[in-house]
Amino acid sequence: MSPVTRPPGSGRLRRAATTAALGALVAAPALVTVATATPAAALVDNPFVGATQYVNPDWVDSVEGAAAQVQGSNPGLAADMLALTSEPTSVWMDRIAAIAGTDRQHGLQWHLDQALAQKQGSTPIVFNIVIYDLPGRDCHALASNGELPASAEGLQRYKTEYIDPIAALLDQPAYEGIRFVATIEPDSLPNLVTNMSDADCAQSAPYYREGVRYALDQLYEVGTVYSYIDAGHSGWLGWDNNSAGAATEFANVIEGSTYGWNAVGGFVTNTANTTPLVEPFLPNPELQVSGQQVRQSTYYEWNRDFDEVDWSAHLYQLMVAQGAPTSIGMLVDTGRNGWGGAARPTAVSTSTDLNTYVHQSRIDRRVHRGAWCNPSGAGIGERPTVAPAGYASSHLDAFVWVKPPGESDGASTEIPNDEGKRLDRMCDPTYASDALGGNLTGALPGAPLSGHWFQAQFEMLVANAYPAIGDGGTPTDTQAPSVPAGLTVGTITSSSVALSWSASTDNVGVTGYDVLRNGTVVGTTTGTSFTATGLTASTAYQFSVRARDAAGNVSAASAAVTATTTAGTGTGACTATFRIVNSWSGGFQAEVVVTAAAAKTGWTTQFTLPAGVTIGSLWNGTHTVSGSTVTVTNLGWNGNIGPGSSATYGFTANGTAPPTPPSVTCS
Repeated sequence: MSPVTRPPGSGRLRRAATTAALGALVAAPALVTVATATPAAALVDNPFVGATQYVNPDWVDSVEGAAAQVQGSNPGLAADMLALTSEPTSVWMDRIAAIAGTDRQHGLQWHLDQALAQKQGSTPIVFNIVIYDLPGRDCHALASNGELPASAEGLQRYKTEYIDPIAALLDQPAYEGIRFVATIEPDSLPNLVTNMSDADCAQSAPYYREGVRYALDQLYEVGTVYSYIDAGHSGWLGWDNNSAGAATEFANVIEGSTYGWNAVGGFVTNTANTTPLVEPFLPNPELQVSGQQVRQSTYYEWNRDFDEVDWSAHLYQLMVAQGAPTSIGMLVDTGRNGWGGAARPTAVSTSTDLNTYVHQSRIDRRVHRGAWCNPSGAGIGERPTVAPAGYASSHLDAFVWVKPPGESDGASTEIPNDEGKRLDRMCDPTYASDALGGNLTGALPGAPLSGHWFQAQFEMLVANAYPAIGDGGTPTDTQAPSVPAGLTVGTITSSSVALSWSASTDNVGVTGYDVLRNGTVVGTTTGTSFTATGLTASTAYQFSVRARDAAGNVSAASAAVTATTTAGTGTGACTATFRIVNSWSGGFQAEVVVTAAAAKTGWTTQFTLPAGVTIGSLWNGTHTVSGSTVTVTNLGWNGNIGPGSSATYGFTANGTAPPTPPSVTCS
C-alpha cells in the first residue's frame, strides 16, 4: 500500500498521554507505560486494505445467546445467526463510563487487548470504534440523548473526561499495530444542517462544532486513527439544499480544526439507519411515469438520492469541491439495510400511477424515509466488505457494521435509566407522526433502550437479510449482465448529446443502465437510450454505458464513443422560483430553482429581500448585494442548463422570512 500524500509533518511522533487523561482512567485496568518518542506508522489510503478486523466478543455473546433462544423452535434461523459470529462490528463509546466498562459491556482497554489477541502476526488489524458523547448529544432525537449538557462545562468534560482518556488509551505503544477506524459523532453535524429551528439543536451547535474539532485533532495525534465523520443518509441530506448545506458545514468544521483535512479519512453514511444501499428497480430519479419524474413521488419528495450509493457519490463530489483531497473515502453502514424477505419486490412495477409505481418498486418498505427507529421489515444488508467493487463514483473504502445488528434504536415506552435516554415517540409503534405524513411509525413494539439488545429485532433482521445468510452471504445471482454493445451518438446540440445502444442480456434480467461521461456516472435509465444534458458548447466528451441487474451485479463498461457539442449562443430564456425551505426565530433558509426554456451557458437571477434581512451564507452560486437587491450568478459547474432542465441554489438569511416569496428575475 502506498501512503496517502500528506503535507510535511504527517509522519509525526506519537503524542504523549497527558497526566489528566491518564488520571481519568484510574477505574480501568493498569496501562502500559507511555513512550513519547516512538515514530507512528504512516497512514495508508484505505485502512481496511491488507488488514483483518476486530470481532467484538460482547456482540458475539449476544448473537450466541439469541441463537440459543430460537434453536429449539427454529434451528435454521439459529444457524443463520451463528453464521454471523465472525463479522466485525464497531465498539461504541456512548458515555464516559463505557471507557472503563459497564455492567453490559467491557471497557475499551479490554477490547484493545482482545484485538491484540486476534491480530495475526504482523498483519494490521482494524478496530472500529464509535465516538459518541457530545454535549447535548442527538439534539433532535430523545431516544439517544446523552449525559453531557450543551454548555461550556459539558464541553470541558467531553474533552477531559471522554476524548482525552480515549486518545490516551489508543496511543499506548502496545496498540501500535492496530488501525483505529473512528466513526465521529453520529447525527451531530447533520442536525446542524436541518434542525436548527429546534431550540436544543441551536443551543448545542457551538459545542458540536468545537467538540468534533477537538476529537479530530486529538485522535489524529495518536498517529494510527482514521476518522470518518458521520454524514447522515440519503433520506436526510440528499436534497440539493440539504446536501449543499451539509458540505459547507462539514468543511467549515474540518478546516477550523488544527490539522484540517489531514485528520479526516472520509465520511460514513447510513450509521444506525436502514436506507438501502441500492434501489435496484428505481435507478433513475428522473425517469418519467405518466409525465412525472419518479423523484416527485410522495415517498422521495424531489430528492434525487434514493439510496446510499447515490448519496455517497453525491457527497464525495461535494466535499472535493469544498477542498477535500481526492483520496478521501466513504463508508456505508450496511448492518440493517438489506430489506430481504417475502416483502422484497422482485421486479419493477408496471403501474402508470406514480406513487403506486414507486411503492411497488422500492425495496425500502418503511412508511416514510424518516421512520428511523427499529423499523419493521428491515434486514441485515451486505456483510462487511473491503473496497467493494462496482461503485467507483462512491469511492467506498468499505461496507461496515457501525450499528451492531440486534441493538435497539430506542425504547418503545418510557424506561427509567441513568444513561440520559428518553422516550422518542418515533420509537412508539402506536404513534402517528405528522413528520411521517400522518402514518404510524412502523417501529417494532417491546423495544429496550437504545444500544441494548433487542431479541425480536435481531430475529427479524436475520430472517430478512439480503443477501440471505444461508448461502454464506452471497446473492444467488452472481452473474453480471453482458456488456452493452452498439453504443452510438445521435442528435448533438450545444448542450446535449443523444445516445443509444443495444440491450444487454442477463441470466435473470437487466434492470437498468448507468451512463458514464469521462468515466463518471452521470445518469441511469431502464431503456436503451439516454440524452446527456447540461454540457458545454464546443466541447468533446467521452461516453460509455454499463448494465445492472436486480442482484446488484454490474457489467463492464461498453466501448467508449466521443462526441463534440456544437457551438451555441446559449441565450435561451429562463425562469426562477423562490421557496422558503425552513425558518426559525431570527432566520430562515430558502432555495431558488432556475429552469431553462432553451439551452443556456450561464444565468443570473435577481430578487429583493425585505428591509433588515441579510444573506448569511449562499451555496451553488455567487452573490452580490446592493441595498435589498440580491443578484446571484452561476458557478463554473452549474451554468450550463439544457432545455427544460434546472439548477438550484440556496442560502440562509438573518431576519424574518418574507410572508410571500419574492419574485425572481432570470436572464
